[in-house]
Amino acid sequence: MPSQPPAATKTLTIAATGASGALFTRALLQAVEKDARVKTVNFIASDNALRVFAEELEIKGRSDLVPRMLGVKSKKIRQQNNDDIGANVASGSYPTDAMIILPCSMGTLAGIAHGLARNLIERAADVTLKEKRPLVLCVRETPLNRVHIRNMDWAAEAGATIYPLIPTFYNLPKDFDAMAHQFACRVLAFIGLQQDDAYVWG
Repeated sequence: MPSQPPAATKTLTIAATGASGALFTRALLQAVEKDARVKTVNFIASDNALRVFAEELEIKGRSDLVPRMLGVKSKKIRQQNNDDIGANVASGSYPTDAMIILPCSMGTLAGIAHGLARNLIERAADVTLKEKRPLVLCVRETPLNRVHIRNMDWAAEAGATIYPLIPTFYNLPKDFDAMAHQFACRVLAFIGLQQDDAYVWG
């Protein structure tokens, strides 16, 4: 008898912007690639994210980005161009279950909070909000000025979840990769995708 697909398959949008934290982006992509409940992932990296990938992961350029992030060719993660406002995720008619921006720069946060939709990441986030779908913004900046805090408030009021990129230490991660993986697990659990290998307190 052929195996049955998971009862609840999900289509996700994942984006990375120009804040530090490329290791966390990679961990999130690795986790969704292995999760059989996730059917399709549309992945968008901003130009500034590409620069961070080059500096933090030593991955340069735009071509074949996903296989180089994962170490293998993906069967479900599709890379989208941030300049392509006509891409599928730019329309509310395209069915997605959630959008995660990891990391989310303060510039991207501002664009989302004020509905600017200047590129595909901001447009996809705007669509996610208007369709009342989960939008998780893993913001990465310190210290925060008043503009940052006000923009987080605006985005949260519009329906986004502000999910600061703060790793856990109570699980005694053995290295940076373990730390990034645990954070990815927590973000995925937040949108209903609890991971089997996630650390659970108690």
